[in-house]
Amino acid sequence: MGSTFGHLFRITTFGESHGGGVGVVIDGCPPQLEITPAEIQFELDRRRPGQSKITTPRKEADRCEILSGVFNGKTLGTPIAILVRNKDPRPQDYQEMEQKYRPSHADATYDAKYGIRNWQGGGRSSARETIGRVAAGAIAKKILRQVAGVEIVGYVKRIKDLEAIVNADTVTLEQVESNIVRCPNSECAEQMIELIDRVRREKNSLGGVVECVARNVPKGLGEPVFDKLEADLAKAIMSLPASKGFEIGSGFAGTLLTGKEHNDEFYTDESGEIRTATNRSGGVQGGISNGENIILRAAFKPTATIGQEQKTVTRSGEATVLAAKGRHDPCVLPRAVPMVEAMVALVLCDHLLRDRGQCTVLTP
Repeated sequence: MGSTFGHLFRITTFGESHGGGVGVVIDGCPPQLEITPAEIQFELDRRRPGQSKITTPRKEADRCEILSGVFNGKTLGTPIAILVRNKDPRPQDYQEMEQKYRPSHADATYDAKYGIRNWQGGGRSSARETIGRVAAGAIAKKILRQVAGVEIVGYVKRIKDLEAIVNADTVTLEQVESNIVRCPNSECAEQMIELIDRVRREKNSLGGVVECVARNVPKGLGEPVFDKLEADLAKAIMSLPASKGFEIGSGFAGTLLTGKEHNDEFYTDESGEIRTATNRSGGVQGGISNGENIILRAAFKPTATIGQEQKTVTRSGEATVLAAKGRHDPCVLPRAVPMVEAMVALVLCDHLLRDRGQCTVLTP
């Protein structure tokens, strides 16, 4: 199973939704980086369940334990292991799903591939697996800030057909965290909350789009041809649970423009830096960062597990119906924001380390 991500900055996540716990092993983190459990906990608190009426009611504090790789508040350069113990599992809620497949969930495909699966909450296919990613992302974010001044901000851009107008170049974390849906447009946020709450009461679910911006990204990150920066970002985003789409810069909307309309013309700013007058490329050209803001979008489908009755089959192929029990998000978007940020941070941190370690030809 592909549970490891990254090259120089590598993470391996472990654990199941209703097992003893979940976590991550981080390899390749440089030594002497100051890091505290509180810094990691800040990001985990943004991801944890039970935050509000529009998220799953599962009650988990998601307290992180740093088991290795940190001494006296500084990284050692050795593998960092972080564990979060599951405190509020209710595997009995999933008993019916031992034999019945949830429509659009990973139940049937895991069975087809492995011949066995953890049906208690989805096991490894559960969004609870992302705890390890978010914990590792907190460390990646700090490396990026400290080394290059990189700032990463994600936010909910759209819920169903409600789309917020947001300036990606100026949006702040404080604006994002000002409401429970994590949409920095306060007027649109209220409408989104009302919509999600109504659908929650109907035992249904919604999808939408998270947009993310990375500012102050150095020029030159990316390894063409197969490790292009946007290619690795796409893989990172598409590896998240419930993700179904990825765009960077103009994305699909760029197909409606001509080359003349779409091209980002160059100019030299007052400091002598070569810049682009527009940013339809989304901060990446030819698979390499160009110094402009990296702007990307991630599409998430409606949560697959819902309380309404649906047609399905059993493991033996018999027709049946299922009205799923358990505690599930009516919309994954608010909690997906720190997940998207974490995956962007992991990619940029990995490429930053690869770029800094790149060999150059020495002339006598």
